[in-house]
Amino acid sequence: MAKNTQSSRPDATARQAKIQAAAASSGTGGGTNKIVIAAVVAVIAIVAVVGGVVWSQLSAQKAIIGSGQEAPKGASLNAGYPAFQDAKLTPGAPTVEVYEDFQCPACQQFEGVLGSTLTDLAGKGEIKLVYNTLTFLDDRLRNDGSMKAGNGAYCAADAGKFQEFHDLAYLQQPSEGTGWTSEGLKALAAQAGLSGDALTTWQKCVDGGKYVNYLKSVEATAFGKDGIKSTPTYRINGTIVNNTDIATPDKLKAYLAKLTPSASPSS
Repeated sequence: MAKNTQSSRPDATARQAKIQAAAASSGTGGGTNKIVIAAVVAVIAIVAVVGGVVWSQLSAQKAIIGSGQEAPKGASLNAGYPAFQDAKLTPGAPTVEVYEDFQCPACQQFEGVLGSTLTDLAGKGEIKLVYNTLTFLDDRLRNDGSMKAGNGAYCAADAGKFQEFHDLAYLQQPSEGTGWTSEGLKALAAQAGLSGDALTTWQKCVDGGKYVNYLKSVEATAFGKDGIKSTPTYRINGTIVNNTDIATPDKLKAYLAKLTPSASPSS
């Protein structure tokens, strides 16, 4: 019996070897590797898709808010914003620069008196109207209303609604020290004619602070090179004008007529 048991062991070992060889030749181990590789490829594909979506979203966001050094269309850093850019200027049309702060009560008063005259002349191309939006009252009033309103105005300019937003902001200027709220500015944007996707884009522009650095650069130039001391200040053809000399529409037109006698501003 002992002899028979010993003789059967080589046969068992041989059978086991054949089974293992058959498994190897059938590709069972290779199949496992293929599954692992497929899983890795799937993960890479998912990462690529997610990465593509994120990149697309970031690109879309950057297209709206820029890199932080943007100036509104037609302007540049350290320089004011020219309104009515589509108007064809008449020969010798003077440049009228307005230095103002959206929280300035005196600016509101002058806007109420001269605003429609300035925009009328600018729309006809009889003057080049340039706005220099300042934000120094934020420090004095301890809020951020001027910066919010200024940034909102230039975000509205991206949609061609600067003038509408500008005029409404002064018409509805909050009491001094109150400042503009985000909700109040959004309501202004809607009143200015922004809705749907345009309003959504405006909000993203505002939230991203697209024109904050532009506004800072304009203020630095105003109180530096331009020699501005207060608001409102009007500079015509590079010369600061005494506000009393242009305090009414008639006085303003008379002052401008002296500069362009052959093309006097319309009555």
